[in-house]
Amino acid sequence: MSVDRSGMLGALAPGFSRFLVGVAALLLASIVLGVVSWRAHPAVARRARAINRYVLLGVLALIVLFPIYITVVNSLLPADKIAARPPTLFPTHALTGGYSQAWTQGHVSSYLWNSFVVTFFIVAGQLVTSICAAYAFAFLRFPLKRTIFVIFLATLMVPFEVVFFTNLQTVVSLGHLPLIGRFLGLDTYGALAVPFLATGFGAFLVRQAFLSLPRDLRDAAELDGYGHLKFMWRVAVPLARPTIAALALFSFFDAWNQYLWPLVVTDHYRTVQVGLRQLSRVSLDQINVTFAGTVLAAVPLLILLLVFQKQLVRGLTAGAVKG
Repeated sequence: MSVDRSGMLGALAPGFSRFLVGVAALLLASIVLGVVSWRAHPAVARRARAINRYVLLGVLALIVLFPIYITVVNSLLPADKIAARPPTLFPTHALTGGYSQAWTQGHVSSYLWNSFVVTFFIVAGQLVTSICAAYAFAFLRFPLKRTIFVIFLATLMVPFEVVFFTNLQTVVSLGHLPLIGRFLGLDTYGALAVPFLATGFGAFLVRQAFLSLPRDLRDAAELDGYGHLKFMWRVAVPLARPTIAALALFSFFDAWNQYLWPLVVTDHYRTVQVGLRQLSRVSLDQINVTFAGTVLAAVPLLILLLVFQKQLVRGLTAGAVKG
């Protein structure tokens, strides 16, 4: 059985219209509360403003979570029910067979493993290079220090597509080298990770955290006989832990969501984003399997956000105030 995508989108239109009506009603309630808080007694106004904040937050949460909810619902429905009219927003008989098919027949398990391996090497490489570069820019003195740092920042304004073919030629050249060619050439884990082992954003972010540390710490460490390497790993890195944790999360998200580079440089080590594209092409008659694979690919990201959300906020604000 084949599923018409245009028909499926048309079937979902009534559900989205109801959703938009609900959002409009909440926004109207927010406007009414705003008017009340403007003209009412101060005590009533404070309470109205507090309620208004929760209403606005609820609207934003609905806008963000509704597509995710629809994806989860469609992953639990048979393929013929996804395009049904009216759409099913609350499944009464949830089916988990799509997840098992995506995991085994759709090879999502292999795609997830490849993504985990590549993401691990990228995150580890970016943490090490960013910490070392940030320490040099924050604590060391050397010629053209500011000029080199500006060049680091300039790399943030260069899109990856500009250096795509240069990186591809580099990986091809590495594949022709003896010994290391089999690990860094095309269609290897090394080809997926090598171009992303350093990032100017990471060096900038950790440098700002290092600059917020009191200079007296470095002076006291020198009196205790701490060299640069010992001071960096025993003092600076532990104190900048929230920022480093935030960088690790950013690196994980960026590496996990890569699509173009893994699509070009590998055939056997497909990552999860490329695998989902292949899954959608193969399973047009089982579109629920594609939705299930999408949910499985998003689970690691959701877990990281839920577990490390405090570290993420602390890391982004750690260097905002110096001293």
